[in-house]
Amino acid sequence: MRVSLKKIAGVFFFSAILLLTGCMYPGEEEGQGKIPYPEHVESIQRAVDTYQKESGGLLPIKTKDAETDKYIKYPIDFSKIVPDYTEKIPSSAYEKGGIFQYVLMDVEENPTVKVVDLRAAEIIRDLNLRKSMNGQIPFKDKIGDGVYEIDFEALGFKSPLTLESPYSDAHLPVVVGGDGNFYIDYSIDLNRILSEDNPEVRDGEDIRFLLEEGSVVVPAYSLPYTVNENNEPIFIGK
Repeated sequence: MRVSLKKIAGVFFFSAILLLTGCMYPGEEEGQGKIPYPEHVESIQRAVDTYQKESGGLLPIKTKDAETDKYIKYPIDFSKIVPDYTEKIPSSAYEKGGIFQYVLMDVEENPTVKVVDLRAAEIIRDLNLRKSMNGQIPFKDKIGDGVYEIDFEALGFKSPLTLESPYSDAHLPVVVGGDGNFYIDYSIDLNRILSEDNPEVRDGEDIRFLLEEGSVVVPAYSLPYTVNENNEPIFIGK
């Protein structure tokens, strides 16, 4: 049987990616928690506040495209605050080998330091690579408006990939949108909050803010959700 050099090269490339990123998968990181140490976030928040005050309102952020998802739109540029406003980059930051990207939210009213769990990004990068090699979008059963389960078997996985939730002990599924992009599904955590806390939410409102309110971790790489008539989380389709 003849195997093309292109396909062999692709296999070797994919293997190299797994070796480089394998440590980032859920449950495999050594000594890494699901949230950064509070003092890490607090020190960066103080640095951001001081920088903004002394720079006449500017923020230490990198420039992103206007269409960038709101949770990753304002990554912190550590070169602007280290070492003048804080001694060093936190060890939990990906720039130092950690699993978190430090970002700013609410930049107009109250710039607040939050973090993105980059384990989610690693899973999605792996799926995109498999999709590219497979040559097709792995749609399975429809589970929402323009949202589908992933055919992991068609992509060569023995079992579905999941993300250990930064908000609970749950393992979160990954879904694929009608746009062909992959997203982390936070329905489990949202359903828990809705049933236990019974928060007030408006019809059609994106309820992902419920995840942010009690955590420094933002639900990046996800689709927006609202609630149905039974107060259950549903996708706002893509």
